[in-house]
Amino acid sequence: MTAATGHALDIQGHRGARGLAPENTLPAFARALGIGVTTLEMDCAITRDGVVVVSHDAALNPDITRGPDGKWLEQAGPAIRNLAFKELQRYDVGRLNPANAYAKRWPEQKPVDGTPIPRLADVFALVRKSGNETVRFNIETKLSPVEPNQTVGPEDFARKLVGAIREGGMVRRAIIQSFDWRTLAIVQKEAPEIATVYLTVQKGFMDSIQADKDGSPWTAGVKFRDHGSVPRMVKAAGGAVWSPYYAEITREQVKEAQSLGLRVVVWTVNEPADMRRMIEWGVDGVISDRPDLLRKTAGEMGVSLPRATPVRP
Repeated sequence: MTAATGHALDIQGHRGARGLAPENTLPAFARALGIGVTTLEMDCAITRDGVVVVSHDAALNPDITRGPDGKWLEQAGPAIRNLAFKELQRYDVGRLNPANAYAKRWPEQKPVDGTPIPRLADVFALVRKSGNETVRFNIETKLSPVEPNQTVGPEDFARKLVGAIREGGMVRRAIIQSFDWRTLAIVQKEAPEIATVYLTVQKGFMDSIQADKDGSPWTAGVKFRDHGSVPRMVKAAGGAVWSPYYAEITREQVKEAQSLGLRVVVWTVNEPADMRRMIEWGVDGVISDRPDLLRKTAGEMGVSLPRATPVRP
């Protein structure tokens, strides 16, 4: 337990354990389970034949993808929504493309050649195989209101994801997160037993809140000007968890959100000094590409740690 929060820290492995194994793959989730996390964080997409798969990208990513011929994709490949699951299985995402800058960000990642994009059902099966009956699943709907043709629509996306979670028997262990709050509103209506996590970012590469404008396409009609703070927006929208980018929040915002009854889970924290600061501020959870470092840092600070459950994918 942390003195700052009074809660056990939610240690989340980002895309499984992106810093150590190919992201959003069974080897990455197995690595996270072997380290010992409380939550597996992942992204999802929907194939042409309606299968929920685990992928960060709406289209096949040349940074991590080799085609059926074994060669690296030279540009973004087909959209996952245009491929049947069987067709998707012909692509290999088990290694970083060494020619691309993205690979340099993850020097510790160990390749696992021959690794396909998994189904969400495959991740559930892996966890059952590990014997871990407590690890949770934080599943992000990857769609964009400003690029609607990349994926299925928010209603179809949310319903298929909820259906896959129910079919997998993981309703009590799953939460659904998104920057696109439209999907979260649908989940709250159709599956109120599944908690919703409101992702936000306001600096640099993206601004999902657009506080200086008359609303944002990302926030499903909830406007900053009507509420005066992002935590109040999340509360008004019906969220259970606020998940902001760690580098742009303050200790005061953490306290405000928690005073509203929200849990605060920050993303994506990879440096021990930043992890320590977030834990000292009393956040409820931390998402990291390096769950090994997060676990070590949290343990040094007296946080109760989840058990490790090694498993072969």
